[in-house]
Amino acid sequence: MKLDSKIPEGHISQKWTDYKNHLKLVAPNNRPKIDIIVVGTGLAGSSAAASLAEMGYNVKAFCFQDSPRRAHSIAAQGGINAAKNYQNDGDSIYRLFYDTIKGGDYRAREANVHRLAEVSGNIIDQCVAQGVPFAREYGGMLDNRSFGGTQVQRTFYAAGQTGQQLLLGAYSALSRQIGLGRVEMFNRHEMLDLVKVDGKARGIIARNLVTGEIERHSAHAVVIASGGYGNVYFLSTNAMGSNVTAGWKVHKQGALFANPCYVQIHPTCIPVHGTNQAKLTLMSESLRNSGRIWVPKKKEDAEAVRAGKLKPSDIAEEDRDYYLERKYPSFGNLAPRDISSRAAKEVCDEGRGIESNDTNEGVFLDFSSEIQNKGRQAAFAKGNHNPTAEEITTLGKEWLKEKYGNLFTMYQKITDENPYETPMKIYPAVHYTMGGVWVDYNLQSTIPGCFVAGEANFSDHGANRLGASALMQGLADGYFVLPYTISNYLADDIRTGKISTDLPEFAEAENRVKETINQFLNNKGSKSVDHFHKRLGLIMWNKVGMSRNEAGLKQAIEEISALKAEFYKEVNVPGSADELNPQLEKALRVADFIDLGLLMAMDALQRNESCGGHFREEYQDAEGETLRDDKNFSFVSAWEYKGDDITKAELHKEELKYEFIKIAARNYK
Repeated sequence: MKLDSKIPEGHISQKWTDYKNHLKLVAPNNRPKIDIIVVGTGLAGSSAAASLAEMGYNVKAFCFQDSPRRAHSIAAQGGINAAKNYQNDGDSIYRLFYDTIKGGDYRAREANVHRLAEVSGNIIDQCVAQGVPFAREYGGMLDNRSFGGTQVQRTFYAAGQTGQQLLLGAYSALSRQIGLGRVEMFNRHEMLDLVKVDGKARGIIARNLVTGEIERHSAHAVVIASGGYGNVYFLSTNAMGSNVTAGWKVHKQGALFANPCYVQIHPTCIPVHGTNQAKLTLMSESLRNSGRIWVPKKKEDAEAVRAGKLKPSDIAEEDRDYYLERKYPSFGNLAPRDISSRAAKEVCDEGRGIESNDTNEGVFLDFSSEIQNKGRQAAFAKGNHNPTAEEITTLGKEWLKEKYGNLFTMYQKITDENPYETPMKIYPAVHYTMGGVWVDYNLQSTIPGCFVAGEANFSDHGANRLGASALMQGLADGYFVLPYTISNYLADDIRTGKISTDLPEFAEAENRVKETINQFLNNKGSKSVDHFHKRLGLIMWNKVGMSRNEAGLKQAIEEISALKAEFYKEVNVPGSADELNPQLEKALRVADFIDLGLLMAMDALQRNESCGGHFREEYQDAEGETLRDDKNFSFVSAWEYKGDDITKAELHKEELKYEFIKIAARNYK
């Protein structure tokens, strides 16, 4: 199989514009003759469904939640990037393009990233028009803040709930189309297989999660916008229902799965507190604008903190190690996520972690300096040039509350600690997955007619995603890319007519789904689905997590293979197929996670280098930074499914060519 990324010719700044000008179109009078299925209603799915319906196509949208508003995009907090240069600090489309390529450790596709930077400004205009309440400065202009891996302020935000507000904007556009009858919405439905007819994606098999009914749905094209696969680790910042099933099903039908080993560990999460925990909670990266990250310099001080004998305020300034500021002075606490996460792991591995859990994993995120700085500024602005210490502290806390109030409240409710008075405790956790279904420049997979958008594809972030770029990519794909590229594909379908669900391909796919369901329900095992999911998560975190090595990856492959055999023999799924059955839903998803976990370990094993979120211990420089091998590994690893034995998967390579950016060692110091 030869991978054709379909990247257009021409200068990087003109590729997308020239390409759009020559794409085929579907006339408005022909669009109602064409059906499109969109799986997932997060930012990518909702924006795609709303945009395509607005154009006149018939859209069927599917989500497993009870409402599109429940999509995991709602959990994104910190902001969305756009190259508008409102702060007049030197930002530009090129700089956003460059920062994204560099942040991804030179493992992203150049043309896709530049297109993302180009359309970023349009996203903000679109969302403002929808009424998204972005934060504004005193004069009414949209406000910006910084995120990791950049030296400009380009992140637009709505307090600490940006994802929620953006999703409500996209949902309002989607709801309008539902009301007009252009979108048929299927809540509480889960896609369980892709249907191909004559090699093209022509529909899906879905299960009604309330009644258990297996349904056939046809279309001329299918868009997968079902998010990422972080829950392969069991504990992650993802919603507990987030899964890889839609992406994995299209992979099993012939779509290549790209860069599965690229997983982002977010440095700013509440630490694990016990073995019965079901998920982890993200504290927004935006907090790193105002908080300083540190641990005690002395191991004995850290031990005293963990034992409750010392408070953070008891440790003198000279006895604190602000390790990100020390190691990366140019970026400080806003170093990229992969670098910041590994730095936290390093100091905790030295015994200087401050959280009293089993692993002693935790560092401080301290806002005391910001309270003093902003308190003085606020007092000065009020005409009080000699404020008391108490006035400074009060005003500083008020400033923090206005900027991050909901995040501070959330932290206090979870931990029962007041972050205005004592530093937050944070530690890295699995967050975003850069890998996903391989797509070309059109966002089309290797299956004609099967398009993949947002986090479900691999396209824009390389080996590490910069903060505030997930929302940007999801909305860029849905609002500004797919409407062009999918129309180009569908131009040949205006005479096709309705796709019948009575075709034998639909019957075959439905039978595959029913056989799998019956296999689980008739299994006489003795262990729960969560039992296996937790064990998979431990293998993945310990051996395919923040740090990897050859021996551990080989062990992971063996252990996951054994776990898979035990899973199918010993899993117990209560209930029946024709009812609401959450355990059956979990079993189907965990089966896919197990297979994906194997592929992730295989992908990490073959990539003999360190880059971004993929850190191989054997490949690091003298200072412990990633050591890339651009000569041998400057490629996208795209895996082809070769049957139930995942170890037989075949690797294909898409060479990454950099024409407009000079590859260099990534340096944030």
